[in-house]
Amino acid sequence: MAQSGTSKADSETTKAPATTSAGAPVLNEDESTGKTTIASSVVQKVAGMAAREVSGVHELGGGVSRAFGALRERIPGSGTAATAGVAVEVGEKQAAVDLDLVVEYGARIVDVAKAVRRNVITTLEQITGLEVIEVNIAVNDIHLPDQDGEESDTSPRVE
Repeated sequence: MAQSGTSKADSETTKAPATTSAGAPVLNEDESTGKTTIASSVVQKVAGMAAREVSGVHELGGGVSRAFGALRERIPGSGTAATAGVAVEVGEKQAAVDLDLVVEYGARIVDVAKAVRRNVITTLEQITGLEVIEVNIAVNDIHLPDQDGEESDTSPRVE
């Protein structure tokens, strides 16, 4: 009895994954029922939220992006700075993330970076189904407790 040279499983694995015209990945578990695309801005927001959840992270972004984010939040209808300090590259099945962090003073930077990396990878893979191949973290600043804009309660040294 002759068998066909390709099986259904073989034909499914040889198909190139589909993408949209914008390059967003198309996640198809069953092509007969439709396709799902995930925009890179969605991946960017999820990564930013996951990074902010980690204890020791004060905020995301470098000095310039934080300044623009503060201005953007003051303009009605301009949205929030949810993606400040987050850059992503999204492929067909994989994603890479670059984060700029401001860490709280006293937090161990290495531990914060590991926790952020772990949380971003876990959250992105659970929510989007994309494989996260790398999370690059740049710590650009440390937030000191007296930087909250509060005046010190001590009297001036010179009168």
